[in-house]
Amino acid sequence: MADDIIAIQKKFGSLNEYSIQVNRWLSKTIGLWPLPSSTSKFEKIMTRILILLCWIIALFVTILSLLHFILVKEDIITKLKMIGPISYCIGGGLNYAVLLFLNDDIRYCIDHIETDWNAITRTQDRQVMLKNAKIGRIISGCIAGFMQVDSICFCTILGVFKQTIKVGNESIKIYILPYPTYKIPVDTNPGHSIVLGLQFLTTCIMSTTVVIAFSLATVFAYHAIGQLTIMVTWIEEFVNRPQEENKNMRIDEISVIIEHHLRILSFLERTEHLLSPICFMEMFKNILTICMLSYCILAEWSERDIRALSAYASATMNISLGTFLICYVGEILTEKCKEIGNIVYMTNWYRLPKKDILNLIMIITRCSIEYKMTGGKIIDMSVITFGNIVKTIFAYLNILRQMTIL
Repeated sequence: MADDIIAIQKKFGSLNEYSIQVNRWLSKTIGLWPLPSSTSKFEKIMTRILILLCWIIALFVTILSLLHFILVKEDIITKLKMIGPISYCIGGGLNYAVLLFLNDDIRYCIDHIETDWNAITRTQDRQVMLKNAKIGRIISGCIAGFMQVDSICFCTILGVFKQTIKVGNESIKIYILPYPTYKIPVDTNPGHSIVLGLQFLTTCIMSTTVVIAFSLATVFAYHAIGQLTIMVTWIEEFVNRPQEENKNMRIDEISVIIEHHLRILSFLERTEHLLSPICFMEMFKNILTICMLSYCILAEWSERDIRALSAYASATMNISLGTFLICYVGEILTEKCKEIGNIVYMTNWYRLPKKDILNLIMIITRCSIEYKMTGGKIIDMSVITFGNIVKTIFAYLNILRQMTIL
């Protein structure tokens, strides 16, 4: 493992860069990466232009889709099928706005991670940090890959190929865009290509905002888990050290442990402040999007359109996977925070001097205050929450199915 640390340092320049590289790549594509104070004026201007372009493209597609949904008269089933893609765009746009607004919190968390990598120099502690950084990096990469590929496939299947529709007694083939478009001719090839290209870009931008939110949550959570694991190791070493060692050294070490614990809690508090509004919007948006995409699957089932079915099914599975991962990460982070107090209690603390026992009691008392990653301070991010989301989706889907008699 020590060889892995040296190899990664040579390849990426630093272990901190290895842990946040995926987040940096994704965030820079849409101008969300927080720029340091040393950034040149030209780079700052280019970042603002990139953000402006992303907003123009996303708003163009979203507004036209909303106008089509509101103003064009169509049957109820067609209207309901539009809600899933439109809600995904609106939710992604809100995510984009929140991430831009909370840019300082992202910078704080990134700087905090970098400081931890610089402060912790012991090889076995760095191995723990590297192990958790790898897990966060793998999950972030998988989320990014699955969601971006799914976004491209969704637009390709529903937009590139002509679909057969019935007009009276005749069947004709026309282009049907992934997102409905108000009063723009898309039957001709140039018009269709331009609008479809903008919808491709919009879908990728909205997917990227979701991926960035999830990958930040994953990387930050696993960094915190690594720090808590290191803290457990320090406590065990402190408790099991022979009693005849220098007492002043022991006092210094318990102070380091307590300061490290407070530093982790400060990081978690800032992370919670960053991710809470995003998680809330994602949970609400995902319930609506998954429900409506599932409704689209039921609506397309009778027509046996394999291409449309595969597009809707793939999108549903990817959004469900992302929802599960964020709930799972919140679950293991909560469990790890609770575990600290239990581990401290299960050590041989009773062999320590009274002052040291009191210091350990302070840690146990602080750990009794349960930490939870939440959505809007309302929804706890946990596996139980994911189960409740699935039940809610099926309940709403059943209501829709009965109301529209599918």
